[in-house]
Amino acid sequence: MPKKRVSFQGERGANSELAAHKILGDNITAVPAESFEKLFDSVEKSKADYGIIPIENSLIGSIHKNYDLLLERNLVVIGETQTRIVHSLLAPAGVKLNQISKVYSHPAALDQCREFFREHPTIAPISYYDTGGAARMIAKSGLNNAAAIASPYAAELYDLKTLRKSVEDEKSNYTRFLILSRKPKKFSGPAKTSIAFAMKNVPGALFKALSIFAIRDIDLTKIESRPLRKKVWQYYFYVDFMGAATDEHVRAALNHLREITTFIKVLGSYPPGLDGH
Repeated sequence: MPKKRVSFQGERGANSELAAHKILGDNITAVPAESFEKLFDSVEKSKADYGIIPIENSLIGSIHKNYDLLLERNLVVIGETQTRIVHSLLAPAGVKLNQISKVYSHPAALDQCREFFREHPTIAPISYYDTGGAARMIAKSGLNNAAAIASPYAAELYDLKTLRKSVEDEKSNYTRFLILSRKPKKFSGPAKTSIAFAMKNVPGALFKALSIFAIRDIDLTKIESRPLRKKVWQYYFYVDFMGAATDEHVRAALNHLREITTFIKVLGSYPPGLDGH
């Protein structure tokens, strides 16, 4: 059976690649993409079977760029997973901690390791485009005074030595990832659905929209707002809720919602993700 190609943003060893293995198994081929836009392109143009994107982190919140792309593009959410993010300090073999003067990683990863840098004021955090890319660069650089903050998987992949394990400030650091496809995937069992909608800016509009779910006992798990780019101070709302778009009470809710909104898009129905603990 041929391996499914899964596109993710960043270099091999990134947390997105780890999440892809967690939800899709090991029979996949990782397809790195330079940006989230190119990730979406890769799946839309059939260069990859699936895409995986981070959508929110328990510490830094939502990844707004990906919310915007879900709305702009035509891919469907078919799954999710929640993965604990572990940051390790990695260096080439033979390099010791007291030799390190700079550490490269993605800005979000550096921000999640503030305590480490407070404890080591002579070490400078340096932003890099990706955690996996930082590990790859350190492995190939030949530097003896630099390290990377990346996943333990990146250490294995690039044959780097782990100077410190789990240097993140908070151990309750989880990222929720979404699996994207060109078309919906059939499944059975519990379901979660993601939608986006817009309304006229009138008093009580959002209350009316949310009441549609409340009166049908539909459990909302997340709501996020994003600005309408061409209309000042107007917003799209992204909502996740339990239930499939094909369920009778959910269909009724969506039909009701269409009556009071100016735009609605079902982003996908999919099995609820593992909690990652």
